[in-house]
Amino acid sequence: MKQRKYLFYVEQNYTFAILRPLQKAIQARGDTVAWFLTGKEIDINYLHEDEARLFSVEQVKEYTPCAVFVTGNIVPDFFPGIKVTVFHGFDARKRANDDHYFIRNYFDLYCTQGPDTTSRYQQLAEQHGNFRVVETGWTKLDPFFYSNTATTSNSKPVILYSSTFTKKLTSAPHILKTIEEISKTSNYQWLVTFHPKMDSIVVENYKRIQHENLTFIETDDVIPLLLKADVMLCDTSSILQEFLILNKPVVTFRNRLPDDCMINVTSPEDILPALERALSRPPELMKKIQHYTERLHPYHDGKSSERVLDAVDWFIEEGYKGLKKRSLDLVRKFKIRKALGYYWK
Repeated sequence: MKQRKYLFYVEQNYTFAILRPLQKAIQARGDTVAWFLTGKEIDINYLHEDEARLFSVEQVKEYTPCAVFVTGNIVPDFFPGIKVTVFHGFDARKRANDDHYFIRNYFDLYCTQGPDTTSRYQQLAEQHGNFRVVETGWTKLDPFFYSNTATTSNSKPVILYSSTFTKKLTSAPHILKTIEEISKTSNYQWLVTFHPKMDSIVVENYKRIQHENLTFIETDDVIPLLLKADVMLCDTSSILQEFLILNKPVVTFRNRLPDDCMINVTSPEDILPALERALSRPPELMKKIQHYTERLHPYHDGKSSERVLDAVDWFIEEGYKGLKKRSLDLVRKFKIRKALGYYWK
């Protein structure tokens, strides 16, 4: 088979951790991949020296990828190749009208994470008739199941705290003092990390309370933190679902729609008892976690990236047949062209 070229379209720093396992799978096949970084929120320093980068639309057109992979909601329609979304996270159920399932008419192929989302997207595919859905598992989680990665054994319990950046749902400003107090008085090691879009004032406040038992970490790859921690404290963020897939308990603070596999509390004074319960790993709770994650992401073989590439191969050969044309949506397309300085050429 002729060597295939792929492109990663990146606007957010969290995308690196999602697409690097896919890059590994592409290179293992003897194919090539390039990165296209754009927007004000991307930090180019996260790109590794040995990773190829394209700087202009002209370079992308010359490169002619067979597929463009995206974790966000948009992708330039004028880039060559089929447009594939592999998602930026799980459905955190932050809003009543959940935009996780909003079809923006950009993508040819949706690579879903598990039965929980596949069924909904299959319904939407039948309704719209202009894209395909293949359940592959999530590329970001492949490193969870590599043979050289495993949950670490800690000398004392490690609590990972993370929070959504959504102002109406974030717990970070409300439990700052509680976390500071618990971290100083209990025999736990605390790791704190936030979404890149978290309010800078909140970030600075948590950096300010660091001490020997509490460390604030800024990173584009949270997987090592998830592997290290024994319990997560969170609110309404999709990162908690990643943690549950490791078969570890999560304590949530005022989660918008708590599942029974989470220990949800609504008062700061209930956080410590909830953490102690989570650390005891009650059998009934662990069964609920297992049942929940089977619906969410049943793949534990570390080969979701391989399945994504197989899905792309299938789409290029067969999957595109019978699809309807997508709507023009000229306003959105013009905005993308304006942002990239590329018009109708």
